[in-house]
Amino acid sequence: MKSPRVFFYVQHLLGIGHLARASHISRALVDDGFDVSMVTGGSNVRGFPGPGVKQIALPPLLAGNAGFNGLVDGNGKPADDDYLNNRRKLLLEAFHEVQPDIVIIEAFPFGRRQMRFELMPLLEAIKTASPRPILLASVRDILQERTKPGRDEETVSLIKSHFDHVLVHGDPNFIALPDTFPLAELIADKVLYTGLVTGPAHSPADDSFDIVVSAGGGAVGAELLRSAYQCAVQSGFKGSWCLIAGPNLPEPDFAALSAEAPDNVTVVRFRQDFPGLLQNARLSISQAGYNTVCDILRAKCRSILVPFTAGGETEQSVRATRLESLGLAIALPEGGLNSDILTSAIASAVKEAHWPEHNLDLSGAQQTAALLRRML
Repeated sequence: MKSPRVFFYVQHLLGIGHLARASHISRALVDDGFDVSMVTGGSNVRGFPGPGVKQIALPPLLAGNAGFNGLVDGNGKPADDDYLNNRRKLLLEAFHEVQPDIVIIEAFPFGRRQMRFELMPLLEAIKTASPRPILLASVRDILQERTKPGRDEETVSLIKSHFDHVLVHGDPNFIALPDTFPLAELIADKVLYTGLVTGPAHSPADDSFDIVVSAGGGAVGAELLRSAYQCAVQSGFKGSWCLIAGPNLPEPDFAALSAEAPDNVTVVRFRQDFPGLLQNARLSISQAGYNTVCDILRAKCRSILVPFTAGGETEQSVRATRLESLGLAIALPEGGLNSDILTSAIASAVKEAHWPEHNLDLSGAQQTAALLRRML
């Protein structure tokens, strides 16, 4: 019997969170017997999308800055019409070649409006395909607050006219779609909750550190890393530290952190076994991105969260605040962060003796595969 084919579109513009979550889902689909082709449109990231997943890499597009203004190519140059037209052509050719049974589009139409130039033609191609594949939107549990009038209404219109279901990768007992999408009731009949998506189970890492500091992709984590570095050098806590800078931290910043690190501080670009490191750690210090938080919850590691808020971003603040209210993290504001503030938070975190229990559903990848099986 032929494996059902899944065509999974994911565009990461700044960090690597969208790519990581989609990769975890894709791996669970492969494990369940699906034939998965993942279309990636951002920078290449080592380790993703992972074993068993067929990658279709479009010419890269990245955000022009932390505010997601403008699109640039892999060399940082503004993407012109020829570049975008070529991407659209390649995407549509890939769709027709794969002839999928199911298409999953990550984030859109709730986000990724910058990609309408290629996604609207893809939606039309799906609509006219025979047989027509099932079309799903894949979104994290907390959506970015929209300030421009009409955006939410447009999202609802696109969902109703094109999509069969919306996969919300969250636990409604923690936060539900209506909490961050005001018009959720208008599409309630299409919404399916999967649980939070975590990666495959990891054994504890071979090495261990008392404090693990991570900045996600690293594109916007320089200030967090600098503050943590100063804490490691100046504070009274003399345990071992691992600073994970991320693949996108600018090279001068990485070099500055690495140059004079004391013996108890290890600075690295990336750790594929990050979840395993958390299992050994006394404390995690990080931003409040979806994937990092899911890894922390799974490892049951005490955490300090510094949510990313540049460019009007609200998603990480909502997550950090909600976790703090449950006693599962200490939340600190990104603005004004310094080593003194961080040192005080570390002192509070490490003196706690026990990790507070939670019953959040962390089986989102596997439940997504089960939902797709039932759809077929």
